[in-house]
Amino acid sequence: MSFAPLIIAPSILASDFARFGEEVRALDVAGADWIHLDVMDGHFVPNISFGPEVVRALRPLSARTFDVHLMIAPVDPYLEAFAKAGADHITVHAEAGPHLHRSLQAVRALGCRAGVALNPGTPASAVAHVLDLVDLVLVMTVNPGFGGQAFLAPMLDKVADVKAMIADRPIVIEVDGGVGPDNAGACAAAGASVFVAGSSVLRGGPDAYADNIAAIREAAALARGEMV
Repeated sequence: MSFAPLIIAPSILASDFARFGEEVRALDVAGADWIHLDVMDGHFVPNISFGPEVVRALRPLSARTFDVHLMIAPVDPYLEAFAKAGADHITVHAEAGPHLHRSLQAVRALGCRAGVALNPGTPASAVAHVLDLVDLVLVMTVNPGFGGQAFLAPMLDKVADVKAMIADRPIVIEVDGGVGPDNAGACAAAGASVFVAGSSVLRGGPDAYADNIAAIREAAALARGEMV
């Protein structure tokens, strides 16, 4: 069986906000595949993080894929700003607005890869009708809004459901929330290939980032039979 490449996407939500630029550079050097940027509006989720100008400021500091996760509603008015700021991927929530098709079409029209995210309370079937418009499906493994939460193990069944729905489409499955070496293997076995990790990567400071990233990658690879 062939698998999608394993992707580790550290979330800068867990970084030192006073050292954003240095943190992004350190994650790049440490072997991050993507940089995950969690955008929160205090409305769709009970927290506020940052907007497109922060993405714009960070963009020159890394050539890694910028994976922008918009936890905002309404989302459509802000898509162009994040695309122009340097997003490579833009993921919108299935729950964030009434016209999901339109949002995803707009993301692609802006030249970005399109993702759709599912909150824990939303079934996999909610995105079955848009799979031809997406490049990734993000399964939230915590309720969005805050970093450092405990992984919700029942979401593994949702990952497996999404994997079955995707069938042979070239779509990757991303997991986000409480992901670390202790559950990355189970996520990989269920079908995930992209692992968003905040606290588990950024703990210990920059000197620990490479080892933390490697531990998640190795746990996922072992579950897929790619390492002994």
